[in-house]
Amino acid sequence: MTTTSPSFRSRTRTRRPWLRRSAAAVALAAVLGGAAAPMALAAPSAAAAPATARGTLISVTPLDTLDRAQVVAALAGLGIDGATVRYGVGAHRLTYATIDPQGRPTTATGLLVLPRGGPHRLDLVSDTHGTVATRTDAPSGDAGSNRLTPYLHASAGRAVAAPDYLGLGGGPGPHPYMDTASAVTASVDMLKAARSAAERLGRPVTRDVYATGFSQGGQVAMALGRELSRGRDGLRLRALAPMAGPYDLSGSQNPGISDGSVAPRSAVYYLTYFLTAQNRLHPLYGDPAEVFRAPYAQAVEGLFDGSHSFEEIITALPEDTGQLLTPRWAELVRHPQGAYLDALKANDGVCDWKPPVPVRLYAGSGDTDVPIANSRACAAALARHGVRAKLVDQGPDADHTASAVRSAPQAVRWFDSLR
Repeated sequence: MTTTSPSFRSRTRTRRPWLRRSAAAVALAAVLGGAAAPMALAAPSAAAAPATARGTLISVTPLDTLDRAQVVAALAGLGIDGATVRYGVGAHRLTYATIDPQGRPTTATGLLVLPRGGPHRLDLVSDTHGTVATRTDAPSGDAGSNRLTPYLHASAGRAVAAPDYLGLGGGPGPHPYMDTASAVTASVDMLKAARSAAERLGRPVTRDVYATGFSQGGQVAMALGRELSRGRDGLRLRALAPMAGPYDLSGSQNPGISDGSVAPRSAVYYLTYFLTAQNRLHPLYGDPAEVFRAPYAQAVEGLFDGSHSFEEIITALPEDTGQLLTPRWAELVRHPQGAYLDALKANDGVCDWKPPVPVRLYAGSGDTDVPIANSRACAAALARHGVRAKLVDQGPDADHTASAVRSAPQAVRWFDSLR
C-alpha cells in the first residue's frame, strides 16, 4: 500500500513500484550512483539519539554529479520525458535529527538535489517516494533506485528534498511503513535540514515548497501539505501534485484486496508489509501465526528487516492473500474491525482538509497496485471542503509505473506554470 499507502506493485514477480529494478534500472542505478563514495547502509544501531532540535543538519555527503545530457539520458532510459531538463544536477545525502513514532529523538537520512545552474535562490520541492522495503532503495541509498524524479525536478531549476523516511537509507530501526504521522515529521524535518544544507552549499532556498510524491509518497505528500499549511515550520506551501497515492485506505485500497481491483501479488506484498509494520504501532497480533498461515508466519517479520530485496520477499510469499492469511484474518480484511480498522483509520483522511493552494492529482485508471478510486475519493473529499482539484487520468493503459512515468514531467510543467 504505497511507497510508499500501501503503494502496490504489479502482479508479476519482477515488477517494482515506480523505478523498478529491471536490468535497465539496475544499469541506470549504477550510472547514477557511480560518482558516490561507497557507503554500506546496513541497519544502524537503534540506540537513542541525543535530544537535538528537529531538522538539525548533522552531515552532508556528496553523491552524484550529472550534466544536463546525463540527466536526459538517465530519464530516457525509463521512458521519462526530459523536455523540462534545463540544467545538470548535484546530489547529496543528508543526515538530520528528527523523532520516531513515539516522539523520541532519532536520526534520518534523505537526498538533497540542487540544479547546476538557474537562479541563485531556489524554490524547494518535497518529493516523497513510493514503497521500498530495502534500505538501499531509498533515495539517498547506494542503489540509486529512487533518484530520477528528484533529478527531474531539480533539473528544471528547483532544489529537491527527498526524505528516505524513518528506518530506510541510513536511519536506525525498522521502517514504520504506512505510519503517516512519522512520515510527515521526517519529511518536514528533511525540508528544514535541506534548507540548512543548501545554504551551506551556496544555493539558498526560499520558504516556498512544492509538494509531490508517488504512491506511498503521494499519500505522504497530501499529509505533508496539510502540516505545512498550518504555518508552524517556517515554510510556505505553494502547490500539491501527488501521484497515484493510496489516500483512501478504508474505502478504496483495502476493499480492492477483496474485490480484485488490487492485483493479488501486489496485495500480498503490501498487506504483509503493512500488517507487520503496523503491529509495532497498533498491536494487531501477539504471534504472527494468528494472522499468517504456515509456513509464512515464521518468515514474514524477518523479510521486512530492510536487508531483503523485493525479489527475495515476493518469492518467499504466496501468490494471493487466500494462501497468506488465516481464515479469521481473511475475514478481517474483507470486513475490517477492531485493531485492524483502527490501523487503517489512523492513516486515512489525508485529503479531508482545505488546501489553501492549487492541487492537482495524477493517477492511471489501469493501475492495479493503487486503484484510481483512491484519487477519486481524494478529489471528492477536497470538493467537500470547497477545493476543486483536477484529477489527471493517464488512461486505462497506465499501470502503476506508467502513471508515474507520465505524471512526473507533467507535474514539473505545472509547477513551472505556477511561478
